[in-house]
Amino acid sequence: MADVKAIQQDTANVARQLLETGHMRNGLFVVGCSTSEIAGERIGTSGSEAIAEVLFEEWRKFSKQSGADLAFQCCEHLNRSLVVEREVQQANGYTEVTAIPVSDAGGSMASYAFKHMDDPVLVETVQAQGGVDIGDTLIGMHLKRVAVPLRIEQKSIGHAHVTVARTRPPLVGGARAIYER
Repeated sequence: MADVKAIQQDTANVARQLLETGHMRNGLFVVGCSTSEIAGERIGTSGSEAIAEVLFEEWRKFSKQSGADLAFQCCEHLNRSLVVEREVQQANGYTEVTAIPVSDAGGSMASYAFKHMDDPVLVETVQAQGGVDIGDTLIGMHLKRVAVPLRIEQKSIGHAHVTVARTRPPLVGGARAIYER
């Protein structure tokens, strides 16, 4: 059994370090997560609601502190659709899809989020300002076009590799272009 307390602390550290970068204020933040990988197992083989619960609570705290809205990515069985609050879906015009994530089709994290958000819906895709990939779940398709990795000290949550990214507008112009005011 995974040490849920240690996983909670790892997640809190990632969230704190991300907040300290100052890059994630408001906007949409994608959480891609394999609870199996966190527990030291192969992705998609050992989902854990107990792990999903501590992650969900830590990312909700992050959301309140940063002002960012959360999107929880489903696994490949639901084509990496995302769980968001209905108000986020409507405000951004995201396409709603018809499915309810469960542990075996969607993943434990998305399933837990769907059960515990205020008014969740599943959407096909988003263009987020940032995100965290816990366990190499491949969130890149849901980030705005120019993703920039953020280097933080916490490199894992449990046994899972962690990558954090923000986005920026594309730099256009060339040699004579000026990019900073």
